[in-house]
Amino acid sequence: MPTYEYECKACGKTFEVFQKMSDDPLKTCICCKKKPVRRKIGTGAGIIFKGSGFYCTDYRKDGYKNAKDADKPQVKSESPASTKTEPAKIEK
Repeated sequence: MPTYEYECKACGKTFEVFQKMSDDPLKTCICCKKKPVRRKIGTGAGIIFKGSGFYCTDYRKDGYKNAKDADKPQVKSESPASTKTEPAKIEK
């Protein structure tokens, strides 16, 4: 739901109202309760993500993701025989 900005012609105050797009425009001022008010033309707003869980990398293009993967260094895997270690001998 968008936020609409109104201006009262009687008192001159501006205020914002959170309304559905299907709602009729306001006709009376919420400050002075007089008529008429005028809905101002807004500049629009971008999408605002609130809360956790949204990151700037969530909506990247596939080309960016592919280039990022290509830049990663190749890691050589060691053979399983070379990773084994002998247990330490304990002398009494």
